[in-house]
Amino acid sequence: MSVPSDRLKKDHTRHIKERVIEAVLLLAACVSVFTTTAIVYILVKESWVFFQHVPLTDFLFDTQWTPLFDDAHYGIMVLLSGTITSSAVALLVAIPLGTVIAIYLSEFAPFSVREIAKPFLELLGGIPTIIYGYFALLFLTPLLQKIFPSLPGFNLLSAGIVMGIMIIPYVASLSEDAMRAVPMALREGSYAMGATRLQTSLRVVVPSAVSGIAAAYILGVSRAVGETMILAVAAGMQPNLTFNPTEPGATVTSFIVQVALGDLPHGSIGYQTIFAAGLTLMLLTLAFNLVGYYMRKKYREVY
Repeated sequence: MSVPSDRLKKDHTRHIKERVIEAVLLLAACVSVFTTTAIVYILVKESWVFFQHVPLTDFLFDTQWTPLFDDAHYGIMVLLSGTITSSAVALLVAIPLGTVIAIYLSEFAPFSVREIAKPFLELLGGIPTIIYGYFALLFLTPLLQKIFPSLPGFNLLSAGIVMGIMIIPYVASLSEDAMRAVPMALREGSYAMGATRLQTSLRVVVPSAVSGIAAAYILGVSRAVGETMILAVAAGMQPNLTFNPTEPGATVTSFIVQVALGDLPHGSIGYQTIFAAGLTLMLLTLAFNLVGYYMRKKYREVY
């Protein structure tokens, strides 16, 4: 019986190692899938119990949200109005500023400025959100009250503005990475045609990187919709069906925090509301991500 050579033994050992590494990588990939599936399962399971006691029509169309009162109402639109309003204010701040910063860092800033500004910009995204919340409550709100004297102490406007400042690093950093990935040949071709640097940035680089920029915007939207502590501190956590940012309001996430820190017994209808609200928030975020996927696919085909 022939004995395998040393080279064949090494190849066999290497093959086993590669198979083990592939199995470990596959297991790591499955962790995210399992986690997402488990979250969806819990939300759907607990929400199903909630909807057995509360009709879906009341949940969607009732104009009051008082699940903790004796006269309970479960109109999720009250919380969605606060979420949508604060997110809209945040995006009105984050998207223009983030895009302008990304264009400057990618196309205009010297290398030394970019190397200093980029870490500081990303550091802005690492500040705890509770700090942003108290910054909105104790600094920005009094400042806005000097301009709008009737502005209440808790309001969606200051919370949304500070939330937009928090989102700027996400939008700017991802957009700048997308712009820098545009081939230099496109810029050189634009310059050869007589275009200025600004014209090249706006008419060549930005359209070429629009899929990545759209992804940055969608990430910003998802971050705004899912923000909790800024709104819990600065917006007031008062369920109020309004799209006026100068009024106090509650969001889906702030309500979940409010109930999760309370003394409601597990399994009660009041406690089950956090799962129904969480499922609604997940579906809203999923809708934004699908829109972002569609936009990326569409603009990749165009450009």
